[in-house]
Amino acid sequence: MKLILTAPVDNLGVAGDIVEVKDGYGRNYLVPRGYAIAWTKGGEKQIAGIKRARDAREIRGVEHAQQVREQLEQVAVQVPVRASNSGKLFGAVTPTLIAGAIKKSGGPAIDKRAVQIAKPIRSLGEHTVGVKLHDAVTAHISVAVVPES
Repeated sequence: MKLILTAPVDNLGVAGDIVEVKDGYGRNYLVPRGYAIAWTKGGEKQIAGIKRARDAREIRGVEHAQQVREQLEQVAVQVPVRASNSGKLFGAVTPTLIAGAIKKSGGPAIDKRAVQIAKPIRSLGEHTVGVKLHDAVTAHISVAVVPES
């Protein structure tokens, strides 16, 4: 089965790649989860759009990743969440919330899949979160989880 990847998949490729996979893997895993679309001649036009979007937000080498890490470590990130009076959260802080809070705080746009949370964040206060920018570069940022007003 020939597919066009719309998201990076480990051991397969990155967004915009055309890959050949077994029918079951493509039909039961990649397509339903939105990681790939069926390959067509018209789909080749979508590849150009996917690659342009990837190039716009991609970290270009170790030097660029280190510059982004310095920017991230200078940003004060606050994530407002619903919490009880005792400080316990209704749910957990997700990578999507953290990526959005980084952008809102004036930091660079970070992909939610790059945010690495060691343990689920379920309490108010300061927490340290990793952001994998490159294979060799990971930024460790402090995230302040505060109650919503």
